[in-house]
Amino acid sequence: MTTFRIAIGSDHAGFAYKAAITAMLRAEGHTVHDFGTYSAAACDYPDFIRPTAQAVASGDFERGIVLGGSGNGEAMVANKVPGVRCGLCWSEQVAVWNRAHNDANVLALGERTVTQAEALSIVRVWLATPFEGGRHVARVAKIG
Repeated sequence: MTTFRIAIGSDHAGFAYKAAITAMLRAEGHTVHDFGTYSAAACDYPDFIRPTAQAVASGDFERGIVLGGSGNGEAMVANKVPGVRCGLCWSEQVAVWNRAHNDANVLALGERTVTQAEALSIVRVWLATPFEGGRHVARVAKIG
């Protein structure tokens, strides 16, 4: 099994899943850095998502995971950082396409949209899925 250096961040609405995902990742041998938030108190998601995405873009971390209530705002913030390709995933199949077709380096999840068991499964599938390359290389290059 390949292990990764993973940056993770959330707002208050993704805090509970962030804790569960972080525990799972560490148990599976990944190195995880939590960029916050560190409680369920209301906060502004860009304060935590931008540093998470920047850490991936800089190369300090190979992958990133951002969480919120829906994951939409978190994906928007992450994608403002040059070098980040973040996609919102709500199923294992979408996670496969996110990695295989788009070489995503950041995963967005919504705590209010999937169960915790689904979120953990999506993370596992997303991390295990390689980029297909081939016809997707030119498309991914056009993103940047």
